[in-house]
Amino acid sequence: MAYAVTEGREVINPRPLGEAVLFRHQQPSTIGFLSYSEGCHDDVNKMVWSRLGWDPDADVTEILREYSRYFIGERSTDDFAQGLLALERNWQGPLATNVGVYSTLQQFQALETAASPLVLKNWRFQQALYRAYYDAYVRSRLLYEEALEEQANDHLRQAAERGSLVAMAEAEAILDRAVAQPFLLSWRTRLFQLAEALFQSPAHMQLSVKLYRGQEEVRGATLDGCDFPLNNRPWLKARFAELRQLPGEADRLAGIEAILDWTDPEPGGFYDDLSRPWEQSHLVTGPAFEEDPDFMAGPLRRFPYRKHTGALRRSWRTFTGSWYFNTFQMRYPDLDPAGRYKLRVIYSCLKPHIPMRLTANDGIEIHPFMVRNDPPRPADFDIPAEATQGGELTLTWETEHGRGGNPGGSGVSEVWLIKQR
Repeated sequence: MAYAVTEGREVINPRPLGEAVLFRHQQPSTIGFLSYSEGCHDDVNKMVWSRLGWDPDADVTEILREYSRYFIGERSTDDFAQGLLALERNWQGPLATNVGVYSTLQQFQALETAASPLVLKNWRFQQALYRAYYDAYVRSRLLYEEALEEQANDHLRQAAERGSLVAMAEAEAILDRAVAQPFLLSWRTRLFQLAEALFQSPAHMQLSVKLYRGQEEVRGATLDGCDFPLNNRPWLKARFAELRQLPGEADRLAGIEAILDWTDPEPGGFYDDLSRPWEQSHLVTGPAFEEDPDFMAGPLRRFPYRKHTGALRRSWRTFTGSWYFNTFQMRYPDLDPAGRYKLRVIYSCLKPHIPMRLTANDGIEIHPFMVRNDPPRPADFDIPAEATQGGELTLTWETEHGRGGNPGGSGVSEVWLIKQR
């Protein structure tokens, strides 16, 4: 999510190994090839595709060495190639735990220190260096803003003793440190320097709408997104503003408690955040990426790059769903056969006009085809007793077949299965 809302679409995006998987997955059913590009940001990828088009068995690392030798120079043949592979690893797995992002930056800083003046002016070298700084800056800001939110929550937990208005004021002041006390300004400054260099280069990259008249912030103008909030600050501040309008202290305290207990499924219940792979234990996963790189069989976790104008929770900016008109499922084993359950769900606000239907087990309808809430908000549905009397529950989401148009499919951000008392 942090990369999606800052870098947007058409970001500098070397993914040599991933592109090779895609190429080899599709190549047996194709005749010939055409490398299509929307700009210089995917320069590495289109070289990989073109090279594999001539020789599908070519070694990807050797392709990158050829690329580096030809465009950067003999001295950096392997080092720059390994740097491109490191940039791909920057995007793999949860960013908060990917400490390799800093190692990638160190690799490119070492290359920069040893580079000749000619290489320093090379836009392909500048691109990779820009991405390395950008990724490291975003990760550091993510950790900083997550820590600020946890500190803010600590103050909210004292609302009953200190008063709701005082607790919200203190929490908001902590959240606003992300703006008042920005983090790692030296790395941010370096981004602006490299963006200017890339604009002045033969590639003439327009990494900002404001400074370089880029087409749109989410279409390559990554410099404009580098400070986009990475925690729940916009949503929390909007909730604080709403709670301050309530006349009674008890109502304000209840609202604060709802914020703190947002992910609580209550005793006997379950919560899944489908925006985070480590918090979706009930999702029915599909084949490995190498077997299904275009997600035609398994669920796809998506990171919309559009900056929704509303004050969204961070989890609502990401979702898991199906691609095209496939279904996707969640499965709950070991339920109480005598228990009664209800489902609370947050549906994605991306393409909310596409109707979704939810069924349980072998076709028990939980809700018919319906459009989604925009902006997102919780929707509750009772689970019929016959759906859980066997101690297991399988939920299946689907979209209408034959609609045509964009293959966005279904999308779910958060799911609570709550055991009713």
